[in-house]
Amino acid sequence: MSHDHEHEHDDEIIVLTDEEGNEHEFSIVQVITVDGKDYAILLPIEDGEEAEEAVIMRIDEEDGEDVLVEIESEEEFDRVADAWEEMLDDEEFEEESEK
Repeated sequence: MSHDHEHEHDDEIIVLTDEEGNEHEFSIVQVITVDGKDYAILLPIEDGEEAEEAVIMRIDEEDGEDVLVEIESEEEFDRVADAWEEMLDDEEFEEESEK
């Protein structure tokens, strides 16, 4: 899957096309940087609702344009997933301590 996009992510909706040519809508939840690379955290939109399970894609630059690329390395995916989970845990902690 690939998609050109800008870096403004206020629940931006993007459409990605899979290998069979099927289009899927995603909401960009967050862009995080891990080991010097940017990754988009996407939530699939099914029947107008965001799904629970996020999709993580690396943001690469091709011909001066940002494109989303599937992460093929399990090790790379795990590092980004761990960083995302840690970020969520930190946000929950901050929300709890504000109460």
